[in-house]
Amino acid sequence: MKKLLLLLLITGFSAYAQKEMPSVTLKSVNNKTHNVKNDFSEKDKLYVFSFWATWCAPCINELDAIKEQYAAWSKELNMEVVAVSVDDARTQKRVKPLLNGKNWPYTILLDTNQDLKRALSIVNVPYTIVVKNKKVVYVHNGYSQGAEKELYNKLKEL
Repeated sequence: MKKLLLLLLITGFSAYAQKEMPSVTLKSVNNKTHNVKNDFSEKDKLYVFSFWATWCAPCINELDAIKEQYAAWSKELNMEVVAVSVDDARTQKRVKPLLNGKNWPYTILLDTNQDLKRALSIVNVPYTIVVKNKKVVYVHNGYSQGAEKELYNKLKEL
């Protein structure tokens, strides 16, 4: 019984880790539409989707910490960060003012109906997924200071 449970756990996690990116269309802050599966699908490129909200301090801290390293990471690794705001209709009006002060070098997408969040079964933010060749290859939930180093090390492995 223990072996069966262990096998189920291992296969469950590996199946999730190789889940295909859903075909969901979101708008950017510039009102341009992006299909997350097709528009972020350059072969062997790593796409870091960071789910955040204006009311989530750890989310903003994570994106600020990645920004500090982003130029170096982008030179070394074939990668791009896509910051997906999950702010709803009530808090969406805070996104642009916050971005104006941040100067983040990322593609910013708005998941106001939480379609992508739901399709990926994300419960809370901050939530980070890494996609390579349209497949989810890494998932991390939460943020604490220094977690960006763990992300960088994982990106180097992939």
